Amino acid sequence: MANKEKGQKPKRRPTKYKKEYNNIVYKLCLLGKTDAEMSEILGVAESTFHKWKKDYPEFSESITRGKDLADAEVAASLRERALGYSHNEEKVFCSEGRIITHETTKHYPPDTQAAAIWLYNRQPDKWKRQPVVDVDGVAIPEKITVEVMDARKPDAKP
Repeated sequence: MANKEKGQKPKRRPTKYKKEYNNIVYKLCLLGKTDAEMSEILGVAESTFHKWKKDYPEFSESITRGKDLADAEVAASLRERALGYSHNEEKVFCSEGRIITHETTKHYPPDTQAAAIWLYNRQPDKWKRQPVVDVDGVAIPEKITVEVMDARKPDAKP
């Protein structure tokens, strides 16, 4: 009460934040950890974690740098996977008790699922995951093909 009488703010508990947390959260972001997981690892509430991001710019920057780098590395790998890639590989064989090595080129063909993920995220207006639906929730076909057949012919299939 003495602090209030003098017009001073009440004293707060000292923060648990430590400068070394900047490097820790950077590395945790590279591992793909979420804010909730990082706050748990640091032993603080998620609300405290978010407050630290506001109060300590270097803490927030470490998180941003870690997440950006991790995302960039994954995007680069996804792109390689979508397009297909090759790399040198050393094959090891055993022939008549002797170890033989041979340099080869291993090729990975393009992966359509990786290409689809890339396009869904990079050009969402052109590449949709979900079909367009009307107000009743019924899918609207984007292309309809009508085939007319002569029912008088015996080969005609219904």
